Amino acid sequence: MTDVAVSAALPGRKVKTTRAPNEIDFWRGIALVSIFMNHIPGLWYERFTHKNFGYTDSAELFVLLAGWSLRILVDSQPRSLTPLRLSLRLGGRAVSLYAAQLVITTIAIALTATAALLLNNALILQWNNTAAVFEEPVTTHIGIVILSHQLGYFDILPLYVVLMMMGPIIGLIYRYVPTALLPLSFAIWTATLTFGVNIPTWPVEGRWYFNPLAWQLIFVTGFVLGGSGAVKSSIERWRVPLRVVGGIIVLLGYIGTIELWYPEPLEVPEPFLFFVADKTFLTPLRYFHALGLVAFFGGSFWLLIKYLRPICRFFSMLGRNSLYVFCVGSLLSLSGQIVRFAIAPSLLIDTIVVIVGISAMSATAWVSEWRIRLRD
Repeated sequence: MTDVAVSAALPGRKVKTTRAPNEIDFWRGIALVSIFMNHIPGLWYERFTHKNFGYTDSAELFVLLAGWSLRILVDSQPRSLTPLRLSLRLGGRAVSLYAAQLVITTIAIALTATAALLLNNALILQWNNTAAVFEEPVTTHIGIVILSHQLGYFDILPLYVVLMMMGPIIGLIYRYVPTALLPLSFAIWTATLTFGVNIPTWPVEGRWYFNPLAWQLIFVTGFVLGGSGAVKSSIERWRVPLRVVGGIIVLLGYIGTIELWYPEPLEVPEPFLFFVADKTFLTPLRYFHALGLVAFFGGSFWLLIKYLRPICRFFSMLGRNSLYVFCVGSLLSLSGQIVRFAIAPSLLIDTIVVIVGISAMSATAWVSEWRIRLRD
């Protein structure tokens, strides 16, 4: 959603202005562009996204920053707010995300069907878990509405919806028993990995690709890191040692990736999810690699903006309008898949896809902010 700041530009009148570039929006913008490229398999530029240099990709960064943003929202609410009103305010964002998921899923289905017709290729209808939509439309449309059926590459927003539905619970625990929040989250994550618990999909049998019971940990971690107080003071006090440890974790992750260190499934001890790099369950390799990235690169924005201000402003603009940009980027990724299928992929085609995609995402962010300024 678009985030704005309110300033008293004229006596007696409040004017909405866009938020100044900041670290959260900048990295969220980086994540949005990376997700766009990573969702086009085989894209030449995909090799330069950070998923190729460790055990994580932009999904971890996106979810951690979502938790960070929720903390800022919670801290901005007056302490006098009743638990019910606080819950309603926090839960409202989940409704917006849910509506966005339904809209982009419907458009994605239409894009897939259109491509199949224009290219006269029914195999396209099998892409990205869309086959059930055309073969069993009655039950599958019910599944789409209740989020139990998700299209491939359109499955991170349902995770976000569930996490934001948990937002009121997280906010209330933070307000009344703050020290219990992270230990409780960690306990749920540990139990999830130990017993392999996940949410089933329907009508196609399977499990959620992004398991909310596991991914809530990095969301809550972002929430805890995003506030002021003892945690922030400790981070500031130990910034240099944390950066060193983060750099070591990032380096080990890179070495592990280039050496293709993925243990043989039959040689992994139980519970095996603690010893593999599994995205669905956000296993320790991925979780701690994500924390290493945050520790190593955290705080670098202020150095970047000093020397690369136009680039930082651009990515911050994308991050400020993350929901709109993400939705458009997801549909552009699918369009890129179709284009690369219809035309023999090449560096030229991939370059055009990336330029058009990023341009459309930036136009989406600009229009979003222009509409807000126009209201004044």
